[in-house]
Amino acid sequence: MPFRNRLKSSYNTKLRRDTLFTTEDGRELSETCNIMPRRKRTAGSSSDGTADSDDSAEPEKTDSGSHSDPTVRSSARLTRTSLRLSQSSQDAPPDVKQVAERDESPPRTPTGNAPSSESDIDISSPNASHDEGAAKDQKDSGSDPSHRPKRRRFHESYNFNMKCPTPGCNSLGHLTGKHERHFSISGCPLYHNLSADECKVKATERDKQEEERNQSQNEDNRHATRHQAPTARQVRYKEKVQEMRKRRDAGLTKEQKEKYMEHRQTHGTSREPLLENITSEYDLELFRKAQARASEDLEKLRMQGQITEGSNMIKTIVFGRYELDTWYHSPYPEEYARLGRLYVCEFCLKYMKSQTILRRHMAKCVWKHPPGDEVYRKGAISVFEVDGKKNKIYCQNLCLLAKLFLDHKTLYYDVEPFLFYVMTEADNTGCHLVGYFSKEKNSFLNYNVSCILTMPQYMRQGYGKMLIDFSYLLSKVEEKVGSPERPLSDLGLISYRSYWKEVLLRYMYNFQGKEISIKEISQETAVNPVDIVSTLQSLQMLKYWKGKHLVLKRQDLIDEWKAKETKRGTNKTIDPGSLKWTPPKGT
Repeated sequence: MPFRNRLKSSYNTKLRRDTLFTTEDGRELSETCNIMPRRKRTAGSSSDGTADSDDSAEPEKTDSGSHSDPTVRSSARLTRTSLRLSQSSQDAPPDVKQVAERDESPPRTPTGNAPSSESDIDISSPNASHDEGAAKDQKDSGSDPSHRPKRRRFHESYNFNMKCPTPGCNSLGHLTGKHERHFSISGCPLYHNLSADECKVKATERDKQEEERNQSQNEDNRHATRHQAPTARQVRYKEKVQEMRKRRDAGLTKEQKEKYMEHRQTHGTSREPLLENITSEYDLELFRKAQARASEDLEKLRMQGQITEGSNMIKTIVFGRYELDTWYHSPYPEEYARLGRLYVCEFCLKYMKSQTILRRHMAKCVWKHPPGDEVYRKGAISVFEVDGKKNKIYCQNLCLLAKLFLDHKTLYYDVEPFLFYVMTEADNTGCHLVGYFSKEKNSFLNYNVSCILTMPQYMRQGYGKMLIDFSYLLSKVEEKVGSPERPLSDLGLISYRSYWKEVLLRYMYNFQGKEISIKEISQETAVNPVDIVSTLQSLQMLKYWKGKHLVLKRQDLIDEWKAKETKRGTNKTIDPGSLKWTPPKGT
């Protein structure tokens, strides 16, 4: 059949899609391709007239190793024209066959894949010529489809809608010197008064120093003994550090102070203060390394999706006359959370977007203390009992505020089953929030505290122990033994352990008998026996001797506690006589 007629007859064949593969010569290609005559469409056939199950097995029999991967099949697809030319090249004259063999492989895209439709054609990149050369090398090296280049993903980990919050920064470079872009202050070279090139140079120096340190450590470990004296290298390094620290300036010169003040006035808090000549070069370099390492850790977390720069994370809140840095994420509405700074009324706990709105609200806000009943007052300290069912909005706002400083808190909106005891400190402007704790109205496990918080501006002043003592005072009035709900946070565990220690030492100080019972201690102090035993064990006051458990009265601990108690005074203690409270009905 003439060559022209063979080309015309190829239009009468139906080609199966996604099952045509390239081979080195036209003969193998014609045997591998599934060319089938036109036939009627049956119920079991696919939309293009080919059967889904009967005909799919043929190509897999020929080369199952290369046909099983769908990505390889899609990347090696042929166009109809190239297939016809490859078919006709078998019986064509030598000169025509050479042309057909040269045109056997379809044109490649910049990613190295052969487009079979418009959807397969990728946008060309600036490195298109390099990709075409790589594609030719792959063709010459063999027909193994596993070595063909994959489709490019241009900066798939970056969101270009984000930008660095530092004024004047174009988000290029990174403090670690290992990334091309950054989206946070922690990775901004401009914020740290550096350039992107300087960060790369410092990264190279750090890598070199790390490599030298590892080599020296390996050499030392090879000849190390259990109790080996410092090596000569370690001694020289120590002397070098001491010499560098001796050379640091005693103070800043007048010109340096003026330069630093000018930098501070020009950039304010949008730039890091100048740190040169404040300390030794060695200590400054250690600080720079720590900054770069922390920035690298944050970048890894961002790449893993565990944190997202620019996410709904409130950084600071304006609360009364304080501006507080937050510790954790709180589920405020998105329109408020994305602002980064929140303005909160310290009396009604309403949250706002700007200082102007807060000023207008404070001019109209009639609240000067928490809602509910005042159940305790001594001096400037008051405690209000707020029912979550009667004052739902206030309690929800209180929980959202508390979540900014608590890691394990999960309750925000379902506040109706709880009572909130809010401690305040009064002055001529109103009752300012100091802290609070919540407890269930009906607790089957006798938990006297569900959540407890002291505001950051009042921490380490004794208010946390006052809140804990007040919760146990309520348990005494209820004639119950109480315990905080588990698990306790890190700060909560420290506070409770300190409180339990003081309670037990005070009890030991006042106890005059010879035999002591943990049950009696529990009934008198309202502390759970499990908490008493764990505290006695931590103080090494509980011993097992001759089949009995003995409580040791350690006079040294008691004397130390008494000295601290005398020095501290009685200003930050709860007075049971100032409590005006009866247990709610149903508890």
